[in-house]
Amino acid sequence: MLEIIRIPVLSDNYVWLVHESVSKETMVVDPAVADPVLEEAKNRGWKITQIWNTHWHPDHTGGNAAIQEATGCHITGPEAEKERIPTLNTMVSGGDTVRLGDVVADVIDVPAHTAGHIAFHIPSEDAIFVGDTLFAMGCGRLFEGTPSQMFENMQKLAKLPGETHVYCAHEYTQSNGEYALVAEPENQAIRDRMDAVLAARAVGEATVPTTIALERATNPFMRAESIAELADRRTAKDNF
Repeated sequence: MLEIIRIPVLSDNYVWLVHESVSKETMVVDPAVADPVLEEAKNRGWKITQIWNTHWHPDHTGGNAAIQEATGCHITGPEAEKERIPTLNTMVSGGDTVRLGDVVADVIDVPAHTAGHIAFHIPSEDAIFVGDTLFAMGCGRLFEGTPSQMFENMQKLAKLPGETHVYCAHEYTQSNGEYALVAEPENQAIRDRMDAVLAARAVGEATVPTTIALERATNPFMRAESIAELADRRTAKDNF
């Protein structure tokens, strides 16, 4: 029921434009900026009715006000970060649900990158919007949280069905993969994936969305067996 469009903005951000075919509602996930998003929706004849924010960082909320002013859309985001996202209309946290037409998303708490970071999981569509928590072969930096929180996030996300498509917010796959090769040099799945990533990036193709199954096989942070191992890998990646 959903059509999901990737809009590249800034240097490496992706904004996701999501259209529900029955209600004709259109939603934006984490708009860093407004103009390319408004233009894409206009070109498709879609009216933006909602914005969903995963966390407060400006490269995820910077387009909120202008899109809201242009469309009158309703903005939903993390309750724990309401003071840092002044455009929010509705605040949610883990266990809540949000709707786009008849499509229901479960809100999951995934703190660590920011203290109140959330993700939106849509089981009926095998989709999850994860902001900066999970990347292809990577995870978000621990700006406001702990290795323990990120380890719990990775374990939680790894339990989702393998076919779940993961819509993250940055094109970090090549750099993440370069570190993954060092973290797990004997992992053939990582080597195979990097061959595909390098080929895609050489011709300017995106490497996301990814899937939970692919991350289970190739993501050194999801594959970490303990909090300590994740912490060591995060520190190593930060200095890689």
